[in-house]
Amino acid sequence: MTTLKAVLRQAFVQISRNKMMTTASLLSITAILIILGIAFLIIANLNAASYEIRQKVDVVTVNLFDTVETEEAMDLMADIERIPGVSQTEFQTRELALEILKEKWGEYADALDRLQVNPLPNSIIITMSDIEYGRSIVASLEEMVEIETISYSQDIVDTILRITRIAQIVALVIIIALVAISITVVSNTIKLTVLAREREIVIMRYIGATNWFIRGPFLLEGIVIGVIAAAISSVVIGVLYYYTIEKFGLDYTLFMSTGFVPLRFMVENLSIVFVSLGVSIGACGSIISMRRFLER
Repeated sequence: MTTLKAVLRQAFVQISRNKMMTTASLLSITAILIILGIAFLIIANLNAASYEIRQKVDVVTVNLFDTVETEEAMDLMADIERIPGVSQTEFQTRELALEILKEKWGEYADALDRLQVNPLPNSIIITMSDIEYGRSIVASLEEMVEIETISYSQDIVDTILRITRIAQIVALVIIIALVAISITVVSNTIKLTVLAREREIVIMRYIGATNWFIRGPFLLEGIVIGVIAAAISSVVIGVLYYYTIEKFGLDYTLFMSTGFVPLRFMVENLSIVFVSLGVSIGACGSIISMRRFLER
């Protein structure tokens, strides 16, 4: 316990003595965490919107030939449900299809009432368990002779999947690059402190101090800087996200057909991420900066 108190006291002494370098490290980590936070916000909302859109395009509609009887359609549905990736099927009569079309047309539905013959076919609505199965399901359906046409927004699905994958890769690269930069900044900052105390460290080694006793204050210094940077970053990101939702929330919902990820959920999770990253960055920077002195 006495050793721990001494290490803690020395860590805060070092922070107070090197205010300029500590501030530089703090600002560097805070700026990097804020950039990371913005990247997280964008990716999280993009993934949420992508998920919502995917749920709306996970349906394949097959139109049946007029010669296909209801009993044949039921047998066909049983065959379709055995295709890998098919979650469920639903038979939709031409009469029901016409009613749905009237609802979509709204005030112009009267034009449909003047039709002497219902031009719509009986159809089967197929729900997929995952849109990744889209192409293989369509390929299987094309071999069924009872099906006249297949309706599936493959281009939309491919675009959604491509954008999501690119965004995830870009975000991962950005995160790795920023974390590496921040570790380098903290390492170099603490290294200056170590150089200023080089003679003291050498003396401590001669009198028998362990590596961890010497390293402890510097390690805690990096962790404290990381925690403070995480707290500041969480507040800044929370405020920015709040005003973004207030200003663009309605337009975003109308455009994407889904709202922003809830503020509280994002702030709570980002705070955990920031603290974890801040502590890790500070600790890693300290360990790297001390390695040259403790390996001699």
